[in-house]
Amino acid sequence: MGYTLTKRVDEDFDEVVEATIGALEGQGFGVLCDIDVRATLKEKLDEEFRRYRILGACNPQLAHEGLTEEIELGALLPCNLVVYESDDGVVVSAVDPAELVGVADNPALDSIADEVHERFERVLADL
Repeated sequence: MGYTLTKRVDEDFDEVVEATIGALEGQGFGVLCDIDVRATLKEKLDEEFRRYRILGACNPQLAHEGLTEEIELGALLPCNLVVYESDDGVVVSAVDPAELVGVADNPALDSIADEVHERFERVLADL
């Protein structure tokens, strides 16, 4: 998939979620929202689904810089990462910020997207 940065991890699902949150914090991101897709689908649709969490991550400094350049950027924030079970382990997948801000067609956002990309690469490397 060309719009994500992805890593497969051979660890317990809950431990991967916690490690991902910790790695994000280590790169200056906070998790603004944590959506348990499995629980939501069970509650709303009575459907079974694999364990799947969406983490909405935000680095306040970089978000401020981006919003200063492009006020509508807030529609694309926070940056999402997903953690889900697969047949061969747990997958952590982060949105590629370059792809995300590409829809804004504002070159002033490129350096910010590059910085977020590098930080997300380090998050995945820490897992």
